[in-house]
Amino acid sequence: MTTDTEMWAPDETVADTGPRPPERPCDLEAERILVATAIMQPDCVDELGAGGFDPADITTDWLRWAWWAVEELRTAFRDGELKYLAVHRQLEAWHADGRMPTRVPPAEYLMELCNQAHYGAAEWYARRVAKKAVAARVVALGYDAVLKGTSPAFDEDTDVADLQSKLDGAVRPADNADMASIGDLLLDSIDRATTPPTNENRVPTGFIDLDSLLSGGWMPGQLVVVGARPAMGKSTVAQDFARGAAIQHKIPTLFESLEMSKSELSDRILSAEARIALHHLKNGIATDDDMVRAARRAPDIAAAPLWINDGALLSLPLLRGRIRNLVRSHGLRLVIVDYLQLMQAPKAENRQQAVAEISRNLKLIARDFGITVIVLCQLNRGPEQRQEKKPMVSDLRESGAIEQDADIVILLHRDDAYDRESPRAGEADLIVGKHRNGPTATITVAFQGHYSRFVDMAAT
Repeated sequence: MTTDTEMWAPDETVADTGPRPPERPCDLEAERILVATAIMQPDCVDELGAGGFDPADITTDWLRWAWWAVEELRTAFRDGELKYLAVHRQLEAWHADGRMPTRVPPAEYLMELCNQAHYGAAEWYARRVAKKAVAARVVALGYDAVLKGTSPAFDEDTDVADLQSKLDGAVRPADNADMASIGDLLLDSIDRATTPPTNENRVPTGFIDLDSLLSGGWMPGQLVVVGARPAMGKSTVAQDFARGAAIQHKIPTLFESLEMSKSELSDRILSAEARIALHHLKNGIATDDDMVRAARRAPDIAAAPLWINDGALLSLPLLRGRIRNLVRSHGLRLVIVDYLQLMQAPKAENRQQAVAEISRNLKLIARDFGITVIVLCQLNRGPEQRQEKKPMVSDLRESGAIEQDADIVILLHRDDAYDRESPRAGEADLIVGKHRNGPTATITVAFQGHYSRFVDMAAT
């Protein structure tokens, strides 16, 4: 019997200079048995396809074409017909019209191949083939990593993030991985209807009334947009969200700050947690009482799973790579980005398209990793041009894409930012202007600027 190696000689045109591509891992025995079984038992082609098997994982060209021939003929085979002969005729027809560039093996070869069929074992051999295909993609990725790493044009941000993304894609998801019957979904819905949310499936916001409105807090897969005009305190409320998750509930949280430094954020978190006036910290005039409170809160703050990054440039690939590492190593569940307009924009025809690309990718990051992403966003001058200064969702800069992608939009407003004599001095409104999974409302909280924090109202 002629071997596959004898029929098709390997390509010997690899350049002598530089790293040589490694040999692709494959399981030729499993490929032959799988295709032989498919020819003799054509129904397994549909079954394996529904289970996610990709014939592109078959490395031997003519075997892959034979599989496709079975796909073409599976409903046309006649009772008593020698199936290998029908497959052979189909391969010859494809070769004659130029569709199949590979030489067609003799009919006798197909007959001998079909003697290797293992009835009822197609799924097991398909898993063997798919496993080697994953190994082949990993090996190819390693070669790609060598080429990138040795290139003078190597970029640690984009190249490493690209390799990490490709590594995640080495295992192909099944085509029907996102498909489920309504019966299965209904059982889950009934289960959720009778099971109150816990910290395992919600991230508390740090505010009682907001948690109540959101049925326990932030949900996995959500993109939350917090919008405000400058100097309203959006960075402060973002720190409160981070403190509520990481310090109060020990939920792994990443804070990406594109505006303030790590030391500034650390000072503000200490001020908020220990109730030390922020100007005392900044000016180095903390009192003995301040230090007692700091010592009391320091262990909990230090033990919190909170990571802060203050890199000036934050691109989507870099953010995705950082999130991927923290999800794997520490079970990251909440990411806060301060703020959207300062992120490094991808190449686009205009600013609106660039912002749309950022917001869409932030939503995909939330879904792909099963985490909550909170992104801060500046509002345009719309509120300042109205008699009533309260912001609206339409005030979001480049609001179309941001509003569309967000699951929740919260607008921060303080009357005393416009009128120091306001009867609502010291109060702030968290205006939930969009809530995809529930009602909208305005949550009133207290602003304690000297402690760099917002807190629940006393009556809550």
